[in-house]
Amino acid sequence: MSSTELADTVILVTGAANGIGAAVAKAYAAEGATIVLLDKDVSGLEKTYDAINALSRQPAIYPLDLKGAGINDYQDLVNTLEAEFGRLDGLVHCAASLGQLAPIEHQDPTSWLETVHINLTAAFLLTKTCLPLMRKQRQGTIIFTTDQYKDKAYWSGYGISKAGIETLSKQLAEELEQEGRIQVSCVEPGRVRTALFSRAFPAFPPDDLPKPEDIVSTYLWLMKNNRNDD
Repeated sequence: MSSTELADTVILVTGAANGIGAAVAKAYAAEGATIVLLDKDVSGLEKTYDAINALSRQPAIYPLDLKGAGINDYQDLVNTLEAEFGRLDGLVHCAASLGQLAPIEHQDPTSWLETVHINLTAAFLLTKTCLPLMRKQRQGTIIFTTDQYKDKAYWSGYGISKAGIETLSKQLAEELEQEGRIQVSCVEPGRVRTALFSRAFPAFPPDDLPKPEDIVSTYLWLMKNNRNDD
């Protein structure tokens, strides 16, 4: 059942081709939001687009490979958002790369760098570039996605980057707190039936896990709550 609680909002969701990102994007669209779908997987983006379009909420697709994106690519994205929509009310980080799980001495340096870049540095660059556009609105919401308890042995760049995401979100939340216009949160969705989880835990029965659409309530509440506080 759809509503219009997020009508007149533009929300950018990364990792929107599948998994949690796709489920979050669909949930926001069902509440009336205009969604910008970002991912490197074009075929996955098209599937998410079709699902949202079926709700009579036409989204936008912005293919971008976070691994190779540079500073100018993020600015081009924001320039496009401003030109096409004139605003950005929400930014939700769901994109993630598991990378290589291995002892430190056996980790591949290239894989480590790519994993940390996709999970942490890209999230920083995108957030930093989007902030000026988001500040033009009376309110906004930024949501990061973490994965707690992965700061243990063998979790490599993935665990380190997720710990960094939590610190990044805390720093940003404190820096923006006095303005009172942009809320920053970090969501821990727990174990979810995604391709990333299956790669990390191949022996875990997928039927014992919630589907991505089963865990979107927190993302919805955070996005709606800031608007309701106005």
